[in-house]
Amino acid sequence: MPLAYYSRAATQEFWSEHWADEDVDHLVRIASVSPLTTLIEGALPSAGRILEAGCGLGQYVILLRERGRRVTGADWSLDALRRCRGAAPSTPVAVMDLARLAVKTGALSAYVSLGVVEHDAAGPGAIVAEAARVLAPGGTLLLSVPYWNGTRRLLTPHLIRAGCQIRAAGGEFYQFAFTRREVQAFLEAQGLRVISFHPYDPARMWRKRFTGLAASLGPGGESTGGRNGAGPAAPARREPLARAVLKRLLYSPVSLRLFGHMILAVATKP
Repeated sequence: MPLAYYSRAATQEFWSEHWADEDVDHLVRIASVSPLTTLIEGALPSAGRILEAGCGLGQYVILLRERGRRVTGADWSLDALRRCRGAAPSTPVAVMDLARLAVKTGALSAYVSLGVVEHDAAGPGAIVAEAARVLAPGGTLLLSVPYWNGTRRLLTPHLIRAGCQIRAAGGEFYQFAFTRREVQAFLEAQGLRVISFHPYDPARMWRKRFTGLAASLGPGGESTGGRNGAGPAAPARREPLARAVLKRLLYSPVSLRLFGHMILAVATKP
């Protein structure tokens, strides 16, 4: 069973409020230098139609189109999509139910989902099944969810107790965190073949807990302003030695498995 978190339900109203203070142009600039963007671009096919399902304010749709990709965005928040179009009027975005996409079967070369499916209390099955339907044979799926990493595994009894207390006090389901095995299972259940996993954003929990570490990291996180982002990405400039060393430690394979807040799965449709 995935690890459940409770606070406030991730409704349309919740996301409209969540995006209210974000600036689309700023999010595009962050995405342009984010390590997550490098992972995404490295996994996308060289050509073909791409859908970002659950695009929010559309910063990735805007950025990837600027870089020559044929990307369309879909989200259930009309407010978010209006703001995306306000920043980039020609951006193709549409309101859709991600479990019933207005897309032809087999029409897409790639499907991107960043921090979305974990918010469905019924589990990711319906959304992933629809993703598999709209992908062409040989198409690529990129999907990220909160990672039930090594640290969360150690803290599991505490996290479960805390969740029960929040729920008892009236808290609602917010999201799941998943292990690699769980992600692989729900993707394979829809006929997709997992190629690779990439944990990312290892600094999120540290920034929350240690102000000094956050200051030393400065703008060196991986957020793209997405649903599960964690601060702006590093600008392209020379870093102080201490920050560079710290980032190298945080982004080592061991640290990513222990502390990666999110995990990106890359899969294909046979």
